[in-house]
Amino acid sequence: MIPRYSREKMTAIWSQENKYAKWLDVEVAACEAMVKLGLAPAAAVENIKAKAVINVARIDEIEEVTRHDVIAFVSSLTEVIGEDGRFIHMGLTSSDVLDTALAVQLQEASDLLLEDLDQLLAVLKRRALEHQKTLMIGRSHGIHAEPITFGLKLALWYAEMRRNRARLERARETVSCGKISGAVGTFSFVDPFVEEYVCKKLGLTPAPVASQIVQRDRHAEFFSTLAIIASSLDKFAQEIRLLQRTEVREAEEYFSPGQKGSSAMPHKRNPVLSENISGLARLVRSYAIAALEDVALWHERDISHSSVERVIAPDATIVLDFMLGRFTGLMDKLVVYPDRMLANLNMTHGVIFSQMVLLSLVEKGTTREDAYAIVQENAMKSWQEGIEFRSLLGQDERVQKHLSAAELDAIFDVNHFLKHLDFIFQRVFEK
Repeated sequence: MIPRYSREKMTAIWSQENKYAKWLDVEVAACEAMVKLGLAPAAAVENIKAKAVINVARIDEIEEVTRHDVIAFVSSLTEVIGEDGRFIHMGLTSSDVLDTALAVQLQEASDLLLEDLDQLLAVLKRRALEHQKTLMIGRSHGIHAEPITFGLKLALWYAEMRRNRARLERARETVSCGKISGAVGTFSFVDPFVEEYVCKKLGLTPAPVASQIVQRDRHAEFFSTLAIIASSLDKFAQEIRLLQRTEVREAEEYFSPGQKGSSAMPHKRNPVLSENISGLARLVRSYAIAALEDVALWHERDISHSSVERVIAPDATIVLDFMLGRFTGLMDKLVVYPDRMLANLNMTHGVIFSQMVLLSLVEKGTTREDAYAIVQENAMKSWQEGIEFRSLLGQDERVQKHLSAAELDAIFDVNHFLKHLDFIFQRVFEK
């Protein structure tokens, strides 16, 4: 049973309540560090912990006046904490709180996406092993090339998604970076110990050097990684769309009872899930471009990145979470038509064995140029006249000179193309 995608959990990460809760975690941890430095009384910090509550409505009210979200947040806390509230935000700048909290949110989002990837990998592995020997034609340029298996195609997808998982783990580490170093990163009014303490408590790494912000190359790497994952899903979805075409019909999205494909044509069964995934991939790629644009900020910072991240951080992670869940469900129920795959493989009258014939003639002493000309001539005739390729070769004196009928029959054995299949699967799935 494939669990429903975690959209609700992902959305909760980007809620106002969770955002402010993360801000509070940063502020409280900074206060705890100041206690250890002897800059704040322990009783005051305990009072802060006991009384600090998130009141989104009140923060919004204050922000209507201040036009500054962090000031509004700090003011709302001070109202309920009282005199000890003066220790909140001591020596910090807004970005100390914003960037450090954002790193925690991105960690949480990454963890959900990693869970999604694990679910998808499990399904891809199961379906790949199920269809390890399900014969189909491989295509290059959209044209029949040589036989593969459907399981081999899925093994390729599995390996790609495993690379994507590793990419996301690296990107999570890159973006798990906080800073509590003040207005321009010089620790003018806050001891470096505070940064070390806060980051350690929140599971982050302190930025080795910062300006007013954590540098946005880190975030660009993160969102670019999401775009790569989305592009892989786009690639797989596009393949399903191609395989579901009426004249191909080798695989098909599950069509549930009562489902409708077209308001006008009752016969339609469209690859709507795959099309949806391909469309959403365009959005995620656009978020990567926006994140790359955020890298170049003025001097020690400006806030042109802020408005962008308020959109792309929730949107990119929520959209990719949705895409991964949707594609996992699609693959879990994907309908495969082995008989149709075999029929399509045989529709070209055996010309898919052309390389086998070419190499066999070369091994018998024919020059490659002459062998290629002989094979191509017969293959083109087979294409044009619909005559079996094997039959044409058997009638060609140039071929008969080098290959007996028995040798030709042996060449036209599809198992030649599958002899290393177990080796490939072992290399993919036993790592």
